[in-house]
Amino acid sequence: MKKFKAYRLSNVGTGRRPDGRVVEINMNDLSQGDVIVRVAYCALNYKAALANAGMHNLIREFPRIGGAEIVGVVESSDDPRFAPGDIVQNNGHSVGVDHDGGFAQYARLRGDWLLKLQPDIDLFEATAIGGNGLCAAVSIHRMEQNGLTPDAGPVMVTGATGGVSTLAIEMLSRLGYRVAALTGKSDAAEALRSLGVTEIVDANAIHLDNRALESARWAGAIDSVGGDTLAWLTKSMLPGGVIASVGNAGGRALNTTVMPFIIRGVTLIGIAAYPMALREQLWTRIWKEMRPRHLRDYTQVIGLEEIPLHLDRMLERRTRGRILVAPGG
Repeated sequence: MKKFKAYRLSNVGTGRRPDGRVVEINMNDLSQGDVIVRVAYCALNYKAALANAGMHNLIREFPRIGGAEIVGVVESSDDPRFAPGDIVQNNGHSVGVDHDGGFAQYARLRGDWLLKLQPDIDLFEATAIGGNGLCAAVSIHRMEQNGLTPDAGPVMVTGATGGVSTLAIEMLSRLGYRVAALTGKSDAAEALRSLGVTEIVDANAIHLDNRALESARWAGAIDSVGGDTLAWLTKSMLPGGVIASVGNAGGRALNTTVMPFIIRGVTLIGIAAYPMALREQLWTRIWKEMRPRHLRDYTQVIGLEEIPLHLDRMLERRTRGRILVAPGG
């Protein structure tokens, strides 16, 4: 049986951290599934970084291959919806945590999890957009459902150099929104402006205190930081402003008051799992209306051996943009 390479975690590490290394395995070593996918790229994300470090007991059974954001080509399929040569995408579904993922040259997945992409799509672009791009698109979609329009005022994007945020900035800009960026990285200004940012706010200079309200500035916001930053956002929205909460890199607790909601009518939306039908709808919209133009400027491609270094850097908030793994080299 053909062997191939994978970056796999086992529970023989020191302390709570699992042992991660590149190993040679075969198809029988993978979790069960009805579609075998030759992985072109798999994106790193924050959940993979947490799992790699053994945090929050995300992985309950070892060994496990991480990586949930997969784009590849169907090698074989027992699911009649897919045929060899189809380009497919997986995002989420506990892949990489409860089921072996895409940090390998092949993945065996369930057809119900897969979204078939256009046959002429660029595999790199599809992965670089990936789950982060879908999250950004869902955020924009949900904010627009709640009344956000380009003429309502500027939209703030926090954690502006992160994966979801950079894509959100480009997508918002393509749709005609004025985009502001919140970042603590002083050397990121030029890159952010090239993506469409018109205003940069220093994350180290905002008031993270107990004020009930701040000056009203933003019609919309996409927040990947959480914690005190999200609390500040709730107090800084224009009347009728809408916030999409997509992450908690800065903390899970939210210490705010009801004043932004009952005085200014602020709406706070949680962006959670979304159905396949919406993914299909939004993927079409991304490709036609919101397709990012600078993906290669902020997307890095690495090999399997480099995964642990970059996942640790992600936990330390020292990464920028998207990082894709090319398991086949």
